Amino acid sequence: MSVTAAMVKELRERTGSGMMECKKALVETGGDLEVAIENMRKSGMAKADKKAGRIAAEGVLKVATSGDGSATTIVEINSETDFVSKGDDFVEFATVVANTIVNNDVADVEALNNATIDGESVTVDEKRRALIAKVGENINVRRFQTIKPESGVVGSYLHGIRIGVLVELEGGSVELAKDIAMHVAATNPLCISEAEVPAEAIEKEKEIFKGQAAESGKPPEIVEKMIVGKVKKFLKEVTLLGQPFVKDGDVTVEQLLKSNNAKVVSFVRFEVGEGIEKKEEDFASEVMAQVRGD
Repeated sequence: MSVTAAMVKELRERTGSGMMECKKALVETGGDLEVAIENMRKSGMAKADKKAGRIAAEGVLKVATSGDGSATTIVEINSETDFVSKGDDFVEFATVVANTIVNNDVADVEALNNATIDGESVTVDEKRRALIAKVGENINVRRFQTIKPESGVVGSYLHGIRIGVLVELEGGSVELAKDIAMHVAATNPLCISEAEVPAEAIEKEKEIFKGQAAESGKPPEIVEKMIVGKVKKFLKEVTLLGQPFVKDGDVTVEQLLKSNNAKVVSFVRFEVGEGIEKKEEDFASEVMAQVRGD
């Protein structure tokens, strides 16, 4: 059976693969479209498994809210290069994944990977592997977090595609929650209030301050007061409530919230690639690896 342009076109539409790859698959199966799709799927899985060990520290963040507003999620999806993460296919995949989370109430990444995408007959992991085969890079759904407010509101802020924040308020408004989310994106507080700062973090700072104060040569009672003052300053700097509001430095976030009869219940801040150790590669070698299809 001869392979026609119409057959290649249909296979491209159904698999998203390149024209030459589709033509080759059809020639190998004698024009059998379904067998070609199955073979390409198996090939894609093999390519995905081969690339699984490669470091993916670039990527995007996506935020999605369920239709009834009961859940808002933020998800990080990684690729090896920012070139791929800016592509339409990758961005579309990230959007689909975010929507799958809020529409299926998945608990963790494993459950998400096994969830079937709405309106499609494939799981998130199968779609991820197919995208790996298409773009030639490792792709990971790294993490997500969902907030389901009981009675309050949730606001979100994305700074480009690399920093994203969700803020849940009790009282206040969505607009206020978005403003607080923007603040969190800019200042990256350790936690909401002083009571939540880990004791070990405070002790670590005290030791640093003690060393600094000891070099001043001042009396012990003065040194102790200096340490207390520095700890108070540290707590204001690392807690959301103690920080000056980024849009009005004359008021703290705590004062802003009180004036709006609002309280921060929780916040989530993701930054693409944080905590992932990036591998330094020789660019020329990486290009050759891409050419060889490694």
